[in-house]
Amino acid sequence: MTVAFAAIFAPAAPGLGQEAESTDRPATVHLNAYIEAFNSGSLDRMKAFFEAHFASSALKETPVAQRLARYQGGKAQLKSFAVEKTVSELPFQTSILARAGNGDDILLRAMVEKTPPHKLVAIFAELVEDPANIDVPEPKADEKEFIAAVRGFLEERTRADEFSGVALIAADSGVLFHEAYGNADREMKIPNRKDTKFNLGSINKNFTRVAIHQLARQGKLSLDDSIGKFLPDYPNAQAAEKVTVRHLLNMTSGIGDFFGSRYDATPKEKIRTLQDYLPLFADRPLEFEPGTNNRYSNGGYVVLGLIIEKVSGVDYYSFVRENIFKPCGMLNTDSFARDADVPNLARGYTLDDEPARARVLNHATLPGRGSSAGGGYSTAEDMLKYVLALKDKKLDLPDAASGLGIAGGAPGINSALEWDPRSGYIVIVLTNFDPPTAGQAARRIVGWLPQ
Repeated sequence: MTVAFAAIFAPAAPGLGQEAESTDRPATVHLNAYIEAFNSGSLDRMKAFFEAHFASSALKETPVAQRLARYQGGKAQLKSFAVEKTVSELPFQTSILARAGNGDDILLRAMVEKTPPHKLVAIFAELVEDPANIDVPEPKADEKEFIAAVRGFLEERTRADEFSGVALIAADSGVLFHEAYGNADREMKIPNRKDTKFNLGSINKNFTRVAIHQLARQGKLSLDDSIGKFLPDYPNAQAAEKVTVRHLLNMTSGIGDFFGSRYDATPKEKIRTLQDYLPLFADRPLEFEPGTNNRYSNGGYVVLGLIIEKVSGVDYYSFVRENIFKPCGMLNTDSFARDADVPNLARGYTLDDEPARARVLNHATLPGRGSSAGGGYSTAEDMLKYVLALKDKKLDLPDAASGLGIAGGAPGINSALEWDPRSGYIVIVLTNFDPPTAGQAARRIVGWLPQ
C-alpha cells in the first residue's frame, strides 16, 4: 500500500555533512540543525541546539540535561547521520531517511508547534528495515476519517493473513477504537477478543524500570550502586564491581544477551526463574567498558530483576504484581508459566523457514517463564491502564513525561505502544504474529493521527 506524500524529493548522494533538501519549512530547518549538532559530537552544541530549537513546553516535559543523556546513548550507538533523502514534508512535520554511522537506516521525524515560532515539540528516530519501500502516512483530516482508515487497514491486513491481534486507540476524550482481529488459536479457530492476553515481549522492561525507581525512591537502592553490592556472587567479578544500576537501566553496562547458542541448547521448560537465566550470559566478558557505549541488553534487565528480588525480599513476579499491576487495576497482566492453563491467552505463530512459509506455533522457542527482560502477558485495556497511571503520576517513571514509544518482539510475538502527552493520543497494538506486525500497524496508525 502506498500513500501520497505532501512532497517527495529525489534521493541525494549521501554524505556526512549533507542536509535534507533545503526549504523554509520549520520542521525541515530544525531537523537539519539537529543532524548537524548530532554529528558534531559536542555536548555544548547539542545543549545549544536543544535550548534554541525546542519549545519551552517540550523542555519542561523533558529537560535539557535528560535530553543530553539520551543524546550520549544515541551517539554511542548510531555514531552519525548521513541524509539519504527527504521522505515527506507536511506543514508541521518533516521525515527524512538517514544512514547511521553504524550502518542502520533510520527514519528521522521532526514535529513542530502549529503556531509561530513553530519550535520543535519532538524528534523521533525509527529503525527502517526496508528503506527502498519506506512509507510515511499523512495525517487524516479528523477522527472520523482516521478511525475509518484504521479499521479498513486492519481488516485488509487480517484478510491477507498479515495481522492477528488487538488495536486500541485512546485520546483525552476516552477510547476511540478498540477491536480484535484474527485468531488466538488457529488450530481450534478461537478468535482473538478485545480482552485476549498477548505476550508483550520486551515491553515488560518498562515495568522493571518502574520497579527500580520505586525502590530508589524508598531509599533501598541508588542508581549508582554496583551489581556487587546486591549480588556479591555475580559470576563476572569485573561486572559486579564496575556496572551500576544506572548502566543496566540505560543499557550502557556492556552485559550482553541471554539469547544465543546457550539458550538454544537449554531445555526451555527449565528456565523458570530469573536465576535460571544467569548461566546463559553472566560469566561472559563485558562487551565494552561500562558507560562508554550503548547496546541492547536483555541480560542487563535480568540482572535488574535479580536486584529487585534481593532488595525487596520477594520474587520479581510478585513484586511487580503487587506494586504495579494491582494498584493500576491491571488484573489480566502477569508472567505466566509456559505450561500454565491460562484462559483467553493468545498462542504465538511464527513463519517457518520452509518454502511454503506456513505459520507455526512458537511454543518451542518460549522459556518456561518470562523474565524481568520480557515475556509477560497483558491485554490492550490493561496497557491503557498502565499509561493512564503514568499520566496521572500514580506510577513514576522519570522519562515518561515526554511519552512512551516502546515495543517488544520475538518469533510469534510483537507489541507496540505509543503515547504522546502533547496530543493526548495513546496507540496500543498487541499481536501473536512475528515482528514487525505490531510495529508496522502502530506506525501507520500514529502517522494517520489527526494533527
